[in-house]
Amino acid sequence: MISSNLPALQVVLPLLAAPLCIILHNRKLTWILTITTCITCFVISCSLLNRVLIENTITYSMGGWLAPWGIEYYIDKLTAYMLLIISAVATLVSIGAKESIENEIASDRIYLFYTTFLLNLTGLLGVIITGDAFNLFVFIEIASLSSYAIISLGKDKRSLYSAFKYLIFGTIGASFILISVGLLYAVTGTLNISDLSQQLAHTENSATITTAFVFFIIGIGIKAAIFPLHLWLPDAYTHSPSIVSTFLAGTTTKVFIYVLIRFIYSLYGYEYSFYLESFNYLLMIVACGAIVYGSILAIKQDSIKRLLAYSSISQIGYMILGLALITELGLAACLTNMFNHAFIKTGLFLAVAVIIYYYQSDSIKQLSGMAKTSPLIFILFLISGLSIIGVPLTSGFISKWYLIKASIDAGYWFFVLVIVFSSVLAIIYIGRIIESAYFKSEENRILIYDENRKTPYLLFFSLLIFTFINIYFGIETTLNVDIAMQISSDLINK
Repeated sequence: MISSNLPALQVVLPLLAAPLCIILHNRKLTWILTITTCITCFVISCSLLNRVLIENTITYSMGGWLAPWGIEYYIDKLTAYMLLIISAVATLVSIGAKESIENEIASDRIYLFYTTFLLNLTGLLGVIITGDAFNLFVFIEIASLSSYAIISLGKDKRSLYSAFKYLIFGTIGASFILISVGLLYAVTGTLNISDLSQQLAHTENSATITTAFVFFIIGIGIKAAIFPLHLWLPDAYTHSPSIVSTFLAGTTTKVFIYVLIRFIYSLYGYEYSFYLESFNYLLMIVACGAIVYGSILAIKQDSIKRLLAYSSISQIGYMILGLALITELGLAACLTNMFNHAFIKTGLFLAVAVIIYYYQSDSIKQLSGMAKTSPLIFILFLISGLSIIGVPLTSGFISKWYLIKASIDAGYWFFVLVIVFSSVLAIIYIGRIIESAYFKSEENRILIYDENRKTPYLLFFSLLIFTFINIYFGIETTLNVDIAMQISSDLINK
C-alpha cells in the first residue's frame, strides 16, 4: 500500500512537515523533523529510481481521478534522476544547516527557516514530479515564494533587497509561464502534459501556439537564471544566509532547466522546438555568452559567494550548450552537468559557510593567509574548486569532457574553444582565492580567526560528504553518466 503511494508521499511529506515546524517552534525539534523528512524523501527517490529503471514509467493519479480530468504524477527516468539529485542535496544541506543558521539567522526566526526550507523542497519536488501544466505553475510558485521568504531571513539588511529583487523578477517569470499555460489550454482544452503533447502533435501550428512557446521559454529563462535573464541571481546568492545560498545553488536552477528539457521534449517535441523555430541556435548564442560572461565577472569579485554566483551563471551556460546540440551525447552532457554541478557548487558554498562561521566574512582580500590557520576548510574548498576548473579525477572533469566530446561529434569545434577558454578563466578566479589563502601574508588579514567558536562538526560532515561525492563521480560514472545516457536516448528516440 505504501509503495504504491510513494509518488504522492514524495511531495506530501515535506508539505505536511512545514507547518509542523511552526507548531513545534523549537530549534532542535524542527531541525530533527527537517532532517527526517529529507532523508525519507531521499529514500523514496532512490526507490522510485529503482522502479523506473525496471518499469520505464510510473503514473500516479491523485485521488483516483484519471488524466486528463485529474492531476497525474508522471515519473520516468529523467524525473527519478532529478528527484534523486534534489532530495540528496536537501538531505546533506539540512544535516549541516543547524550550526550555520544559528550563526547567521536570529534565534527567534530559525523555526521559520526550517518551515520555508521544507516548503521550498515541496515546490521543487512537485515541479519535477507533476504531469499537469497548471499544477506545475502552482509548484513553481510554492518554490519561488518560499525562496523569497528564506532569502530575507538573514541578519544582513541587503538580504531584504535581494529577496525583493528576486520577487520582482520571479513574478515576471511566473506571469509569462501562467500566460503560456493559459494559451495552451485555450488551444487544446487540456492541462495534462501527456495529453497536451498529443493534442499539439495533431494541431496546426498557429500564432497562439508559437506565443505560448516563446512566453514559456522567457518565464523559465528567468527562473533558471539563464543569461541574460539572470539579474536576480548574484544578489540572491550573495546576501542570503550561507546555508540558503548553498541550497539554492544546488537545486533551483537545475530544477528549472529540467522544466525546460521537459517542455521541449515531452510537450512541444524537440523537432518543433529546435528545427521549426530554430531555437537551438539562439540557445547556442545564449550558452556561449553565459559561459564567458559568468567567468569574466567571477574574476572581478571580492566576495567568494558573489564569485561563485557568477560562476553558476557560467555553469548554467554549459548545461544549455549541451541541450542546444540536439544530440543524444549533447543532452547526456547537459544532464551530467546538472548532476555534477549540483554537488560541486553545494560543496563550494558549504565551504564558504564554514569560512563565514569562523571569520564572519567571505572577502578574499580580508582572508589573507586563511589556509595557514584553517587548512582543512581550504583543502575541502580547493577540491571542489578544482572540480569547477575541470581537473581530472573530479566530477567537473567528467562534465566538461562529455560536453567537449558532444561538441566535436556535432561538428562545433568553436564550442570546444569556448569551454577551454572558460576553464582558463576558472583557473584565474579559483586561483585568486588560492593566492590569498596560501600566499598572502597573515599580517594583511583584517579579520581574526575565532578559535573559541565551537567546531561545527555537522557542517564539516556535510562538507566532507560533498567533497567525497565530487571525487567519487569523477571516477565512477555509472549513476551520473550512464543513466544520463539512457535518459537522453529515451527522450530523443521516443
